[in-house]
Amino acid sequence: MKSLAKSRIRAAAAAAATVALGCTALAAVPSSASAADGSLSVQYRTSASGATADQSEPWLKVRNTGSAAVQLSAVKVRYYFKGEAAGDAYRFACSWAVKGCANITGTFGTLASPTATADRYLEIGFTAGAGSLAPGADTGDMQLRFYRSSWQTLVQSDDYSFDAGRTAYGDWSKVTAQLAGATVWGEAPGGNGPTDPTDPTDPTDPPEGATLFDDFNYSGHTDPQIAAHGWSVRSNSGGPGVPGATWAPENVTFAAQSGNSVMNLETSTAGSGESTKQTEILTQSMKFRNGTYAARVKFNDAPVSGPDGDHLVQTFFTINDLKAPMADDYAEYDFEYLPNGGWGESGNILYTTSWETYRPDPWEAVNAHSEARQSFAGWHDLVVTIDDSAITYYIDGQLFGTHGAAYLPERGMSINFNQWLIDLAGQTSTTPRSYHQQVDYVLHVKDQVLTPAQVGAKVSAFRTAGTTFQDTVPAG
Repeated sequence: MKSLAKSRIRAAAAAAATVALGCTALAAVPSSASAADGSLSVQYRTSASGATADQSEPWLKVRNTGSAAVQLSAVKVRYYFKGEAAGDAYRFACSWAVKGCANITGTFGTLASPTATADRYLEIGFTAGAGSLAPGADTGDMQLRFYRSSWQTLVQSDDYSFDAGRTAYGDWSKVTAQLAGATVWGEAPGGNGPTDPTDPTDPTDPPEGATLFDDFNYSGHTDPQIAAHGWSVRSNSGGPGVPGATWAPENVTFAAQSGNSVMNLETSTAGSGESTKQTEILTQSMKFRNGTYAARVKFNDAPVSGPDGDHLVQTFFTINDLKAPMADDYAEYDFEYLPNGGWGESGNILYTTSWETYRPDPWEAVNAHSEARQSFAGWHDLVVTIDDSAITYYIDGQLFGTHGAAYLPERGMSINFNQWLIDLAGQTSTTPRSYHQQVDYVLHVKDQVLTPAQVGAKVSAFRTAGTTFQDTVPAG
């Protein structure tokens, strides 16, 4: 089992003007942006006023009508619409914005109580780079659009938030705004408050389900308990990565850190394929499907020795095998951090990607991704949940991206961590250098969607009980 050679995947996608499903910002909300202090209004106009169109174009402005500054990273705006077909996938794009399209995100969600005019929504968020709004200020134009991934015609005349007559900006209550999680503007379709139905801060421990938990408490890569617990430390050849690179099991090590055992993946190079040693550990079984996946991972921006700049990928992901080109039962769900860019990116970027399928030659991919262009150096709690309607990614307890039903898995997958080099173009020096990625624990709970707080509570319970490993997930 191996991850894809993603250099073929992202080069075009990362450079495209449109993006699939953006991410929410991770910045803390200052006290001046609390719902008690702030008020917002949303102005709307449409640039595509026809009853049918190849894409919907809701253009928006958010205005601070309160008396205190508002941090835009605490703001969420929802535009509600009626999907064209069950399981249909949509894509978000920002054409132009005063705040900068790189600072505006778009994700799609489904309503708990569908109505005749809405069963989905586009949620607009802001990164920390969008800054704040002073009292009386607005964001300026946000020229946004979304479309079906198939580019088939969409009907917008039956969409709750659409109004063909609004060709100039004006206040519009059929678009909602939240500030720090509280609704401060607009009215959602009947029975659908904008607040997410699951409170991510709720630490209530759910009923026990079939669970894999591993604290990675091993003596080294040859410890027989690694295989006994269902893991394989990779040593076979093949991609992803630079041609000629090898996978070095001896570079997967374990050491005590802050009272826990931590796994370290070391990847090294001296500027040639033959000198490159990459690392990967994965479950031997592909028995994992719906439920919650979580890991605490430390990403690093710089090598522990030698010159910096290599196009490195640090990962946590699930995957199964592609049985044939464009096979519809393929699945893969990734956290991938590129500390030095790559795939057309010049700097730090983190992707979460949900895969439907692909064809290696000629290359064709069907996936959705969210991204954040910022440093993620340090420890992070990564959570992805899969239920019967969506794949949802969280980082450090904050929603990062949601991908729709079109990308749900149809059979089991393995759980994987690896660290590898896309190419040798980022740093051409022949001076040896090595990079570390560390993993504190991994958790999977079968068929249960846990909040990030519930994940933390479950891990703490295992550690309080002295449990370093448990696997009650049935085979196959």
